[in-house]
Amino acid sequence: MPNTKYKYNPENLSYEEVKISPSKKVLRVLLWSAPSIVLGLILAIVFTNRIASPKEKMFAQELKTNAKELKRMQSDIQLVNEVLDDIQGRDEELYRTALYAEKFPEELRKMGTGGSDRYAYLDGMTNSELLKSTATQIDQLEKRLHAQSLSFRELLELAKEKENILACIPSIQPVRNKDLKRRISGFGWRIDPIYRTRRMHTGMDFTAARGTEVYATADGVIEELEKKRWGYGKSIIINHGYGYKTRYAHLKEFKVKKGQKIKRGELIGLIGSTGKSTGPHLHYEVVVNGQKVNPVGYYHSDLSAEEYEQLLEMSENSNQSMD
Repeated sequence: MPNTKYKYNPENLSYEEVKISPSKKVLRVLLWSAPSIVLGLILAIVFTNRIASPKEKMFAQELKTNAKELKRMQSDIQLVNEVLDDIQGRDEELYRTALYAEKFPEELRKMGTGGSDRYAYLDGMTNSELLKSTATQIDQLEKRLHAQSLSFRELLELAKEKENILACIPSIQPVRNKDLKRRISGFGWRIDPIYRTRRMHTGMDFTAARGTEVYATADGVIEELEKKRWGYGKSIIINHGYGYKTRYAHLKEFKVKKGQKIKRGELIGLIGSTGKSTGPHLHYEVVVNGQKVNPVGYYHSDLSAEEYEQLLEMSENSNQSMD
């Protein structure tokens, strides 16, 4: 039964039904439901702010993971920089010292990475400062690696040049040990075998049988083939470059031609006794920047320590040259 309300009317001494307008009914409903609505709104706001959706949770976890990964990358970059510091130290203190290279330009090692607006595109992003910091460190590391690669490229070219130089420095005997006879006359003041006076002997004489093979002591080019009745007789001059030349005198026969390129250890002639010579032997000279030097210091590649000492003793004990 509906909840009907009545009101007493004194004019007609009777009860009349109280009728409520629709607007008042709506107002009453709103008043009764207002607390529930307000409470619902409050709860909705609280739960919306404090309870994230699965997608929001996943996004938040990804951000956290990305931040952690960026920090790990920065740690790795720091480690690479430390290794690069060690490489740079070796570059300057070891490699460049060994190759007599100049110091690598410091301005190339500290090349800039651009202005502060270089990373403006990262502004407003989540973890933007961390992203900028990581990007800056990566760019700086890239510049350092590029500079180091330039330095190593320069050192590689120098090393190749040094290898060429070493190949052109006389370093072996022109006559094999097994072909040598006992007598060797060294560099220095000696008694001339013909004039019987003291004179400077500007090379080393290797006594060996006529026809014994003579070898180039370093890479080079045949500069001259001399044929004289006196003096050096038949002799070969090899230009090795870098200020080095060698002469092989009193030969019986040439095995090369003028202008021919020669490798260390290559056969160039045969021992004879031409020119001013008292017997079959090879007169060998080493010339450095126009100055004749003692050849005994240029046999380090094919003699043991004992053989070198023996050769040195033999060359010093002989008081007379053979030419």
